Amino acid sequence: MFDDIELGAIFLTLRLATTTTVILLLLGTPLAWWLARTRSVFKGPVSAIVALPLVLPPTVLGFYFLIGLGPQGPIGSVTQWLGLGTMTFNFSGLVAGSVIYSMPFVVQPLQNAFEAMGSEPLETAATLRASPLDTFVSVVLPMARPGYLTATVMGFAHTVGEFGVVLMIGGNIPDRTRVVSVQIYDHVEAIEYAQAHVLAGGMLAFSFVVLLVLYTLQPTGRKR
Repeated sequence: MFDDIELGAIFLTLRLATTTTVILLLLGTPLAWWLARTRSVFKGPVSAIVALPLVLPPTVLGFYFLIGLGPQGPIGSVTQWLGLGTMTFNFSGLVAGSVIYSMPFVVQPLQNAFEAMGSEPLETAATLRASPLDTFVSVVLPMARPGYLTATVMGFAHTVGEFGVVLMIGGNIPDRTRVVSVQIYDHVEAIEYAQAHVLAGGMLAFSFVVLLVLYTLQPTGRKR
């Protein structure tokens, strides 16, 4: 059904989505916890920055990533000085862009889950002399499990569906930066609608199954 080029795009997309989701869960957990608990004046600006990809066109975000990660950009200059080259037009650049682009889909569900539990469980754990780490692992994480489910599923699915950001940062290099969404675009440009239908139909089915699983499992998580 799929040729080697399409299989390469599928595997690269899954690799990108998995890597991005893991990084976002690691980075998003402390950020979401801080946003849920802080009363700092910086909460508003930080929340706005996290949510910016929700309203910013992907091509705009991709353009500024391309400039920033490029040879003349601030990040690109540093990576070149360190002998690492630039992050544009390779997998590391796709990961960097994907982390920023999918961040609200991970941070916001986690923040909502942390806020929903309130302070009473934390106060109870404190009276039992539980350490902050023990409290977070034994109390917070189990209670926030539905939020983690939503964050994981939405972060992964959103990364799979990226187009504008990855195209701007990574271009269209087979087995290096060409993900499924870009492959579909290539088929359409070449008027290969049959091949585009197969990939697009697969993406449609994947998106439906992801949402079905999410909405099916979430009520159970809330009851717990």
